[in-house]
Amino acid sequence: MTVTQVLDVQLLGLLELPADLPEQLSIAEAAEVTGLTAHTLRYYERIGLVRVPRDESGYRCYQRETLARIAFITRLRASDMPVSTISHYLDLVEQGKHTEPQRLALMEEHRAGIQRRLRDLQAALAVTEYKITVYGGTATP
Repeated sequence: MTVTQVLDVQLLGLLELPADLPEQLSIAEAAEVTGLTAHTLRYYERIGLVRVPRDESGYRCYQRETLARIAFITRLRASDMPVSTISHYLDLVEQGKHTEPQRLALMEEHRAGIQRRLRDLQAALAVTEYKITVYGGTATP
């Protein structure tokens, strides 16, 4: 198993996809599995974030690799990474191994932003917990 395949399996695990997932899914099935709308999936395809092959009838066929990429994109979006930055990152991936330093820098910068937001949220939670106890409520452990 290659590193990419291992990462794909890990990313698929983040979505808690069913073990009996077919090799190919329709757009409706992919939407159900990923929790995204068909509109969002088509948008991701239209702007080039994913490539979705078509069957003989012209219908989209979502494969496991595509679902892994969608899982990756979904996690980045959940961490407030803009679609334009995700697109730039994926463009760098497509350009090859020589762009790894740029990808690393992009991800390190994004991680720093996530860490700042987590610190801000921890501070907001502490203030909220304090006020709850002031009013006689119970703080969470």
